[in-house]
Amino acid sequence: MPASVSSSLPPLGGVFHTAMPVRWGDLDALNHVNNTVYLRFFEEARVRLLARAGIVMPSDKVGVLAHVSCDFLKPLMYPAVAVVTQTLKRVGRSSLDMQVSLEREDEPGVIYARGNYVLVCVDAASGKSAAWDPQELAQLASALTY
Repeated sequence: MPASVSSSLPPLGGVFHTAMPVRWGDLDALNHVNNTVYLRFFEEARVRLLARAGIVMPSDKVGVLAHVSCDFLKPLMYPAVAVVTQTLKRVGRSSLDMQVSLEREDEPGVIYARGNYVLVCVDAASGKSAAWDPQELAQLASALTY
């Protein structure tokens, strides 16, 4: 990676917290939050992080979710406010690796789910990965808490 790009990388370990209410409609037949909803919480948190960073992908550049995983540790019940914490683990030329955890607002430190995702910046025309530019990386760093 060129020195100009590596020197502009955001520091690892930065975090971004997002709080979202659990809706009654998020429950499954067992009266706890459906497993698919955890991934929607992760998705909403990811979108809010990018919005806070001011990273608006132009039409020729898109963000593609290349990987997502989730370990369900404890059932989340209604009513609750879910807090998703994203932690920057790695910045590649065109990718971001984030660790994600979900807890209840009223039970800080009790992890209900934990996972990871990889977001890749892609050239929309070619479908090939495209490097993050230094401004996007600086904006990401400014949205994270260290």
